Amino acid sequence: MSKRRLWQGCGTALVTPFGADGRLDEKRLDALVDFQIRGGVDFLVPCGTTGESPTLGPDEHRAVVERVVARVRKRIPVIAGVGGNDTAKVVETAQAVAGLGVDGILSVTPYYNKPSQEGLFQHFKAVAEAVDKPVIVYNVPGRTSVNLLPNTVVRLSGIRGIVGIKEASGDIGQIAELASKIPPDFLIFSGDDAVTLPIIALGGVGIISVVSNETPRAMTELVHAALGGKWDKARTLQKKLFTLMKLNFIETNPAPVKAALAMMGMIDEILRLPLVPVQEENRMKIRTELKKLGLVP
Repeated sequence: MSKRRLWQGCGTALVTPFGADGRLDEKRLDALVDFQIRGGVDFLVPCGTTGESPTLGPDEHRAVVERVVARVRKRIPVIAGVGGNDTAKVVETAQAVAGLGVDGILSVTPYYNKPSQEGLFQHFKAVAEAVDKPVIVYNVPGRTSVNLLPNTVVRLSGIRGIVGIKEASGDIGQIAELASKIPPDFLIFSGDDAVTLPIIALGGVGIISVVSNETPRAMTELVHAALGGKWDKARTLQKKLFTLMKLNFIETNPAPVKAALAMMGMIDEILRLPLVPVQEENRMKIRTELKKLGLVP
């Protein structure tokens, strides 16, 4: 199968709901999965950084992935987030979740220790060689302090099993360079809702989205319109959702989107330290926009 036809469209970087006791809220997670599927999203990504993966223990990580896979029941693909700054531990986690019925792995660049481009290449090579699932690498230098450069991605595209990249560098020039260098079947997903349209225009195949947690149908329609060349419709939906896209990052993700989902009655607004709930002034901005979009009364 062509990589370009492997996955495309709108995938949701799913939040992880916790209960008052701080543990995984399985019923709320099931409800979130159902909400996403009813909204028409093309695939789900549990245990990414939007899912607060750095604060999930190994057993919890597996439990979230296993629960999502079970609830999805093969209706759409599930791509499990796996990341960290210790390659051996990332490999171990990737192998553990690969056996849970997922369709692929999303793996973020190691954070804090700031590896060189060669270090990044060897890290992802090790992950890809350790599992029999397709791997999407994730570049988000604003969160990791390291930028996965186009020439390194080109090298990675030659490794069997590495099929694409989630690009959240925020540098359209860099993404344009990447698009001009990679093989035609290598997948580029936007990692930033607000720049989904230009990335698709450059040859991207979709988005791994935060805003689709709140508005799965509208964000999926936006992506499908752009992929289908219906740019007027895509731009209209972009304008409609743009303020919420930006408000989702008014404080550190996923605090704003969890606030929004709590206002929508879908989860309790519980985050794990060091993340905390949003400030009241920002909460009011989020509520105002949700009202405009008809997502809360």
